[in-house]
Amino acid sequence: MKKNRERFCNREREFVYKFKVGSQCFELRVPLKFPVQENASHLHGRLMLLHNLPCFIEKDLKEALSQFIEEESLRDYDREAEAALEAVKSGEVDLHQLASTWAKAYAETTLEHARPEEPSWDEDFADVYHDLIHSPASETLLNLEHNYFVSISELIGERDVELKKLRERQGIEMEKVMQELGKSLTDQDVNTLAAQHFESQQDLENKWSNELKQSTAIQKQEYQEWVIKLHQDLKNPNNSSLSEEIKVQPNQFRESAEANGRVYEEQRKLEESFTIHLGAQLKTMHNLRLLRADMLDFCKHKRNHRSGVKLHRLQTALSLYSTSLCGLVLLVDNRINSYSGIKRDSGSRNGGSDDKTKTADRNYLNILPGEFYITRHSNLSEIHVAFHLCVDDNVKSGNITARDPAIMGLRNILKVCCTHDITTVSIPLLLVHDMSEEMTIPWCLRRAELVFKCVKGFMMEMASWDGGISRTVQFLVPQSISEEMFYQLSNMLPQIFRVSSTLTLTSKH
Repeated sequence: MKKNRERFCNREREFVYKFKVGSQCFELRVPLKFPVQENASHLHGRLMLLHNLPCFIEKDLKEALSQFIEEESLRDYDREAEAALEAVKSGEVDLHQLASTWAKAYAETTLEHARPEEPSWDEDFADVYHDLIHSPASETLLNLEHNYFVSISELIGERDVELKKLRERQGIEMEKVMQELGKSLTDQDVNTLAAQHFESQQDLENKWSNELKQSTAIQKQEYQEWVIKLHQDLKNPNNSSLSEEIKVQPNQFRESAEANGRVYEEQRKLEESFTIHLGAQLKTMHNLRLLRADMLDFCKHKRNHRSGVKLHRLQTALSLYSTSLCGLVLLVDNRINSYSGIKRDSGSRNGGSDDKTKTADRNYLNILPGEFYITRHSNLSEIHVAFHLCVDDNVKSGNITARDPAIMGLRNILKVCCTHDITTVSIPLLLVHDMSEEMTIPWCLRRAELVFKCVKGFMMEMASWDGGISRTVQFLVPQSISEEMFYQLSNMLPQIFRVSSTLTLTSKH
């Protein structure tokens, strides 16, 4: 049968197409090798371009070419089928072997005969964790996570202290060398010392990076094994040690020494909430919130030196493996493999986060403004997904429009939220994380109006993306913004969105 197939493969046929231009007749002849591997539409486009054919024959040529390829292919299939049948009739092919081959192919490609897929480790762990976090063991789970977080935070603090001491020592050495420059030392000596300093910093950073990776890997394995064991013990009601296993021991709950002096103080938040209805015919209710807060407050753990765990962390854990996820938009530069700015802050503040941006092995091309990458997290304080939206210095200007890459990036992020069960998303309203001198009150009002109107349009599109699911959109402004400015933005929001108003009914006596 292979010989028969080879006989009909790689055969060349000539496609002939005749057409008129005015009174002149033309004929196009193209040799085609069958079976044709190229898409007929692509081949048609190449012919139009290569032979500079007139546009009025484009449609007719495409139909003629497609019909020719289809007819010749069918003829080849018929010839191949006839040859195969002749081979069976003549005894050239073993009928029983052919039947076995067909049965095997049918069983492998038909769903009802396929083997059931074995559940993956991630799926099993997701189910186990979901059961435990909704059980009396939830507080123990969060306490254990917090202990891991404190442990990693202490390591990060020690790393920062060592790096600071190294830089201070190197600074003193460099000052001494600069004082001798031109006397007993040359520029080459300065460059050599600078290279040595850089190498020392790299060695120290790599040492701490490896130690942090190793610690988090050990923590992850220990945590998964403990969760699986606890879940198995819960299935055994006769286990007398179970109550002690899930019992919260206050003296076992570690607190951070705060050796590095980084105490996260709760600053006063300003917040306004609104309920809106959007849609042409079938309206969908959404919740909007305007907050004055640090973006990273949604990532970092809140440390309470008495209890250690707050309810918002429990809420995030309860919805971890659910269809109600929380997302956050972080504005970053175009370097995926860099670890600076807000990316560095979000990594160092979260301790044990699963931030994929910290891996030094990645060396992808830089991304463009408006593009974004996504990291998934299981142990941040209030979010499960971070959208790292690439922006450039253009967002600081006052002349961006609705077609700006940053705005279109927000649209694409909202679309991802609709298709991946992210029902709460936090957006930087002004498309900046920090205020600067050029961001005057008129600048803030124009920028907020633009983002409000664009997000409203994108939310109205959501109905066609997800069928109209109620969502929560949080607009965040920097903490350095004034209260007066905050309330001006708060008054603007209900003018742009259609805010639901309460109706008071009174009875007539």
